Amino acid sequence: MFAAVDLGSNSFRLHIGEPAGGRMHIVRTARDPIRLAAGLDKDNLLSDAAMRTAVRTLQDFRAILDEYTLDAVRVVATNTLRVARNADQLLPQLEAAIGHPIEVISGEEEGRLIYMGVARAIDKPDERRIVVDIGGGSTEVIAAIGPEITLVESFGIGTHPQTAAYFADGRITAGRFDAAVTEARARFEDAADLYKAQGWDAAYGSSGTMRAIAEVIAKNSIGDGSMSQASLHALRDILLELGHVDAFSMPGIKKERVPVMVGGLTVLIGVMQELGIERLTAINAGLRLGVLSDLELRANSRDRRDAAIRACMRRFGVDGQRAMRTAGIASKVYEQLEPLDSRRPYLCWSAMLHEVGLAISMTGAHKHGAYIVENADLAGFTTREQRLMGTLLLGQKGNLRKIRDALFDLDLAKAVLALRMAVVFMHARADEDLAGLKARMKATRIELDLPAQLLGKHPTLWPWLMKEEEAWSEIGIAFQAREV
Repeated sequence: MFAAVDLGSNSFRLHIGEPAGGRMHIVRTARDPIRLAAGLDKDNLLSDAAMRTAVRTLQDFRAILDEYTLDAVRVVATNTLRVARNADQLLPQLEAAIGHPIEVISGEEEGRLIYMGVARAIDKPDERRIVVDIGGGSTEVIAAIGPEITLVESFGIGTHPQTAAYFADGRITAGRFDAAVTEARARFEDAADLYKAQGWDAAYGSSGTMRAIAEVIAKNSIGDGSMSQASLHALRDILLELGHVDAFSMPGIKKERVPVMVGGLTVLIGVMQELGIERLTAINAGLRLGVLSDLELRANSRDRRDAAIRACMRRFGVDGQRAMRTAGIASKVYEQLEPLDSRRPYLCWSAMLHEVGLAISMTGAHKHGAYIVENADLAGFTTREQRLMGTLLLGQKGNLRKIRDALFDLDLAKAVLALRMAVVFMHARADEDLAGLKARMKATRIELDLPAQLLGKHPTLWPWLMKEEEAWSEIGIAFQAREV
């Protein structure tokens, strides 16, 4: 049984799911429409009140999670916590409240997870489709064929900025509405041809805002009753006639959600016009189902992150054999160091990418590699995970002063040591003669026992080890290597 918590810009939501018979059965849900994005000021700082509300909501969610025996819990945060300048202040409070780490995911990763949820709910493996998800702070558009994504982009426009910019006082006029639609169209304009080139047999809308608009149209027989452009414009005309969000009272939506619907409608019309989508089908699947599905994949040893690493290796021409050998040595050394909080997967992934910077230049390749790994679009990885791997790549060679602060974490220091040793042995071509290698590390001392005759067989190894002694001693850690 798995739990997914989605810290969205409009609402915080929780799903608890249990996979059975190839489907994910949702056994518990919770939602709090906290409107986190509304707590952002003009400088993208969250207000104290917004932060207190967010903490209280996650405390309530934790009480729900504690009622179940869960195999895994994943908490993801989207656009508002991506852009909030004081997110680093809030995140530790939220993690303490929910009792689990929070992953601030990129817009592209949000789109991939949304699509995993949609694909899980649609049993049409060969269908060519486009999916649009309009959230509180961003809109994700995904093109795919069956389970395979061909294009995913996140656009920085959502229901909250549209409502705040054009309908803050609740008044709805033709001039405001049309200006909001034009703003939306401009956001999607540059990408329109890319999506049109993909083509699609069907189009879907996956967000709560989409479902709300669809329900209003269907329950009130607006237009043709479907999510067509004609029906959306008919809904627009009703809103213009009423003239104010408070005057809208129709089955299918709660009064407090009408401002969100109005902002979302301008985005929806804009994206459909710009991409040439005539009709959408609202579907009750998206980010949370995608997170649950991803947890199920990881539980079954089918981690998307493995595929992302290999795709990055191919893109930058990494020598696969060298990469795997380096990862093997690093893993062996790391296990001998007996870390308490294992970062072994990240160490292995970093070792596999340790030469990725060579695609830019041999000089400073470790610096180039760190930048690539921290900033690349790696499916399945969070910003925090990529930053960790970037630190490992930056610390794989040269002085350690550049990552000195990170090395106060002893387990991370052990991972850095393991990667550096793996790189040293690879460069000295000694990786096949390491039977009997022993490594130990304490806070201020490193001891390395080398197999007898290793230095004689690989004479270039000794200069590398002398460089290691110098690098570690510069940050106050003694390094001793000897043959035994």
